[in-house]
Amino acid sequence: MPRTLILASTSRYRREMLSRLGITFDTRSPNVDECEVTHETPRDTALRLAEEKARAIALQFPEAVVIGSDQIAEVKGVRLNKPGVHERAVEQLRQMSGQSVLFHSAMAVVCLAEGAMERAVVPTTVQMRALHEDQIERYLRLEQPYDCAGSAKAEGLGIALIAAIRSEDPTALIGLPLIRLCDMLRKFGYTLP
Repeated sequence: MPRTLILASTSRYRREMLSRLGITFDTRSPNVDECEVTHETPRDTALRLAEEKARAIALQFPEAVVIGSDQIAEVKGVRLNKPGVHERAVEQLRQMSGQSVLFHSAMAVVCLAEGAMERAVVPTTVQMRALHEDQIERYLRLEQPYDCAGSAKAEGLGIALIAAIRSEDPTALIGLPLIRLCDMLRKFGYTLP
C-alpha cells in the first residue's frame, strides 16, 4: 500500500490536475518565501521553490510522499511571476505580445521516511500572438488571470492569445506536468494505468 500523498499547494489548478490521476491525496499550504535569489536563473528558481515547498510539508508529515511544484515564466530573459493585480498583468501581456515565452514548470516529490526525492523541470515554449491594447484589456476583464505566471490561462480564454505551444507534456503549461509526475509516483510505489 503506497504512503499518504500530499500536494504541497493550495492552487486549485494543481489540485484539479492531480485529481485527474485518480489517486487519493491531501493538500497543505507550504508557506514558503518565494523571494528571488540573486543570480538565480528562472529555471533554478522554479526548481528550488518546488523542492522547498515539498520539504516544508514533508517535515510536518515525514511518512508521506509530498509533491511540491512551482512555475516561472520568462520572456527575453525577464522573469514573469504571478501579476497579482490588473496593472501588472497588462504590463506582462505587453511584454509577451508577439514574443516567445518560456515557462519552467518544476516539481519535487519527497519522502523523508524513505530518504528519497525526485526532481524535474519541464519547459514549455509559448509563442504569443501580437496583442493590441483592446485585446489585452478585454481578455483581462473576462478572465482575470492574476494568479497565473505570465497573466494568461491556456486552459481558458487565454488560448486565444497564443499562436503555438511546444512542450513534451501538454499539462506542464497549467503548472503540474503529469507525464513526468506519473513516472515519479511509480517510483514511490503508486499504481497508475
